[in-house]
Amino acid sequence: MKYKQTFKRGLTAFAAAVWLSATSMTAHAAGATMTMEPVVSGKAHDALFSVAFSQSQGIAVGAAGAILDTADGGKTWKPVAPSPTQLSLLGVDVQGSEALAVGQMGLILKRDANKAWKTIASGTEERLFSVSMNTRGVAAIVGSFGTVLKSQDGGATWAAVAPDWTAYTEDGAQPHLYAVQVDASGAVIIAGEFGLILRLPAGQTAWQLLHKGDASIFAIDIRDDGVGYAVGQSGAALRTADGGSTWSALTTGSDAILLGVQSAADGSVIASGMRDMVSSRDDGRSWTHITAGDAQSAWYAGIGSPAGGGALLAVGHTGRIVRLQAP
Repeated sequence: MKYKQTFKRGLTAFAAAVWLSATSMTAHAAGATMTMEPVVSGKAHDALFSVAFSQSQGIAVGAAGAILDTADGGKTWKPVAPSPTQLSLLGVDVQGSEALAVGQMGLILKRDANKAWKTIASGTEERLFSVSMNTRGVAAIVGSFGTVLKSQDGGATWAAVAPDWTAYTEDGAQPHLYAVQVDASGAVIIAGEFGLILRLPAGQTAWQLLHKGDASIFAIDIRDDGVGYAVGQSGAALRTADGGSTWSALTTGSDAILLGVQSAADGSVIASGMRDMVSSRDDGRSWTHITAGDAQSAWYAGIGSPAGGGALLAVGHTGRIVRLQAP
């Protein structure tokens, strides 16, 4: 069974993966050689949805306000206690000592240089799914029903900058937006339902349509060299080599809901998801299924990479953080 664009409005990408987990398993090719080492394990009802790194500093966030910190590239993690919220946190980004986390009910949390978290007014009660911030303090957030927020001051204040959706969707439907990335120039790229990828160039107010399709897009990762990937529903994957201006479809061989993606300049790509995890070593031309650990029987959402490359860290079910590494 494949989940088309008709799955329930209002579910997050992660909820779609977890709560709709009755989807059937697909036949898997020979597994890619990859190790999966558990670093953190929680309880049955714990869940982590997003992870981000700035050099060796990292943060993972999840259900019921879970926040975990690392200062050693993900080798060890310490929970923030007490958490500043009991609402689920769905997205996080880090730049140096500054960090932003977003979640349910329009929640925005900002961490300052003293590592103290405080709530920031968002002006919305929509679920906020993803946040991105560049080194200049330009930040953007996306969420349910077409929500797009932008900040010019490191997340201290926010303004709504959503497109006029009548130009991009049938009957002006407001799509759920699951992924956002702010580049070094301050340009904002957003992605979500209907295969939509749009860009707001730095210093401009007019959005540009970059891609539209059938499958929802749940994650994007565009490197500084302009190469990037987007993944989503029914194993969908796209690749860009020009910073997101154009996208080409890839065949992953997966029918899974793919929730996270990371790539490196050596051509390696890993995408995590619901009951599947796939990898490529040739810039997405061919893919294999990762069979290490519980990659084929559980779900993992966000993927992050500390400075220096090498191992990746994925977060997901039961509050797990796992280290993925090729031999």
